[in-house]
Amino acid sequence: MQSATAILTGNLPEEPNSFIGRERDLAELARLLGEVRALTLSGPGGIGKTRLAVRLARDVIARDVIAGPEHSAAENNGNGIGHSDAGHSGSGADGGPGDLDEAWLVELADWHGQTAQQIAATIGIREEQGVPLAQTLAEALRSRRMLLILDTCEHQVGECATLVQLLLARCPWLRIIATSREPLRVRGETVWRVPPLDLPPDGAAAAELAGHEAVRLFAARAAGARPGFALTKDNTASVARLCRTLDGIPLGIELSAARVRALSVEQIADRLRDRFQLLNSGDRTAPLRQQTLRATVDWSYELLDEAEQMLLRRLAVFSGWNLDMAEQVCSDEAIPADAVLGVLISLIDKSLVVLDGEAAGDARYRLLDTIKQYAAERLAAAGEKDALALRHRDCVLALVEETAGGMFNRGEPPWPVRREVFRRGIAEYGNFRIALDTSLAHGHADEGLRLCIGLRNMWLPHGDAREAATWLDRFLVLPPGEPEKVSPQVRGRALACRAEIAFDLQDYDTLLRCATESLELSRAGGDDFPVPTALRVISQAAARAGRAGDAVAYIDEAVAAAEAAGNDWEAGLTQATRAAIAVRQGKLKSAQRAYEAALEVLSDNNRWGVAQVEYGMGTLARNRGDAEMAVRYYTDAMEIFREIDAWPEIARCQAGIGWIAVASGDYKLAQESLAEALRLNQAGGQRLGIARGLEAFAALAAARQQPERAARLAGAACQLRECLGHGSGIGPRIEEVLDFARGRLGAAAAAALFAEGREMTAEDAVGHALGSDEAAPGPAGAAEPAWTDPARLSAAAGPRQDAVPHRSPDPLTRREREIALLIARGLSNREIADDLVISPATAARHVANILAKLGFTSRTQIASWATRHEPPA
Repeated sequence: MQSATAILTGNLPEEPNSFIGRERDLAELARLLGEVRALTLSGPGGIGKTRLAVRLARDVIARDVIAGPEHSAAENNGNGIGHSDAGHSGSGADGGPGDLDEAWLVELADWHGQTAQQIAATIGIREEQGVPLAQTLAEALRSRRMLLILDTCEHQVGECATLVQLLLARCPWLRIIATSREPLRVRGETVWRVPPLDLPPDGAAAAELAGHEAVRLFAARAAGARPGFALTKDNTASVARLCRTLDGIPLGIELSAARVRALSVEQIADRLRDRFQLLNSGDRTAPLRQQTLRATVDWSYELLDEAEQMLLRRLAVFSGWNLDMAEQVCSDEAIPADAVLGVLISLIDKSLVVLDGEAAGDARYRLLDTIKQYAAERLAAAGEKDALALRHRDCVLALVEETAGGMFNRGEPPWPVRREVFRRGIAEYGNFRIALDTSLAHGHADEGLRLCIGLRNMWLPHGDAREAATWLDRFLVLPPGEPEKVSPQVRGRALACRAEIAFDLQDYDTLLRCATESLELSRAGGDDFPVPTALRVISQAAARAGRAGDAVAYIDEAVAAAEAAGNDWEAGLTQATRAAIAVRQGKLKSAQRAYEAALEVLSDNNRWGVAQVEYGMGTLARNRGDAEMAVRYYTDAMEIFREIDAWPEIARCQAGIGWIAVASGDYKLAQESLAEALRLNQAGGQRLGIARGLEAFAALAAARQQPERAARLAGAACQLRECLGHGSGIGPRIEEVLDFARGRLGAAAAAALFAEGREMTAEDAVGHALGSDEAAPGPAGAAEPAWTDPARLSAAAGPRQDAVPHRSPDPLTRREREIALLIARGLSNREIADDLVISPATAARHVANILAKLGFTSRTQIASWATRHEPPA
């Protein structure tokens, strides 16, 4: 298991109920996945493609984890890919899929942007400036042994095919499962038509009926809908007849099973047969199974009363929702707000709405894709589509603006509440995009820009700067015609937001243009709120360009503007920027005062800002030579960043701790911290971060008296920097490494090893850096590298134990810690119950307690925490 962070473990969802049947299908698919790298599960909606893909992924990953890397290496003849003949790259000798260690589900049903953007956002890979995202994605996945599920590809089949072809060509260890109603038609693809569930033949003996998959599924779901339901000699034949009528399609069977609350099996079978009789006059060119499925959903829909039908079709405007949202968007005179809950419960009971966990203490709901598509068609036919889309947009806009208004001020609410609101925002990403799409489709630039302004501080810590820039640019260029004219206040604030995002993307021309226009509009209109933001980003850009005087002048003006505007958030950020500029200038006392001022302003504000300040104070402490304090600041900042899944910032903190550990001689801590930083940057596709990480590992190798390893890693880091357009790539740190290597090996040998490192691929260099080479003893009198000299690397102050980060007391009981470790091993609640000989309900209660105590919202976060806190063997 990867131990660095949850970003490397995958995101397969928990199964909502028992998985019935398809044993033969799963065995055949597992065998196929050992022979091919692109497998498409094709079939009509409702056939169970997604459920089958996720179950297959779970089985494959579980088997590979149990087998372990030694097993995989032995079966793959030592090279990890087995037979490399055409069509068999990556297969194991036993027909298994090889050494896969992570699986990711990328949901495309509600996604209408670039496929690469959704994959990158799901996996946690961030776009590089000036590099096509598909290329960044291919580089980031190049060395990962990953199973990637692309779910519901049919509406983007051409784009999916192009991207899959690129990824397969560039990523030798990658396997892809696609679910689609049509094949992708890429080279090397194997299309597997998902069959209906196994059905009993006509005339089968009654004793044989209950063993068939379709009958087993109906029985299981009917028992869930009406406790006590069981197959009997009186109803089994009717169940079999019903399943045959439905052609064994899982969705139709599950919808029918939900009716046992009100009807007998015989009644359900009779009504379904009558409904299908009407299809004889329908579209005979449509595939039979599509007719069957539509007829099933038609029948289920028409059995609803008028209020249920109305609410179901209106819910199609959501990606997912909670009760408040449903009441705001879907209620009117026909369905009063106080009646929505009752109707919603009825739809859940009828298996048309799915309960989808919780976010920020509220239950979440969604529609299955097939039901959502059907409901959307009904909504359009009812003439309500545009009106409901705008009501949905207005609901989301109100939510975004209310959230932004309360998230970045001093005082209430406390941080735990703000953190949950932030996590609620992550759950609403699909609705944010739908609302933005609606605004764009209607030419509503004002509302679209207001959405973008409110989402700015959701996009930035979540690493979605490119998406933010794309949406802002779309709305900023819309023609300002009546009645949708954008107010100067909204445009000025949006431009300041766009300038801040441009800084994150290192697009300084756009930054200066947008910040300048924002200042002009805001000052002319008397809106002081965006002024400090615009001035701050201009100052930051000047600092990066080496124009210290301009940077200081602009940040002084920004600090004054924030105070004058009463903008608490910017008051803290501008002080932090002033401190960072002072550090660049070597004015450490001034920097300390500015950071303390920033911390005072932000301490009772949003703790994301506190973490940014603490990271800066850690860097300041390093410059002062106070290693203990630097590590404390980095560790405190990192704890907050982990709460909001800010992986790039976690990598920065770990890198800081790693450099301190190198300087103080704590090589074990250095290895651990630098390794997590490097893995995070690799997982996020951040090649500049990878280059910096390789530099750090080169310094670590030199400190451990490993000149050959140091020279190779220096060469690899240098080459990667040059590929990114960073000049010759040889900076002061690389020069110090090379000086050390020349002193130990001679100039010619050091140059040869450096050249060898330059020939390494990024993934090979990362693998070399993460290797477990032990420190080699140096000869008597050998020169020490510069970074082990406290006089030359001030962060080396303090004894080795001072560099060990402080860990908070363990909040879990012994049993809860035991369960957390089982979660880290990938066990479900039922498997935990079996392992510990407790009931599944008791296991579920323990998991809920762990989530509450640690402030987490997912099992992945628990797994990451348990791995980091696992006691030594």
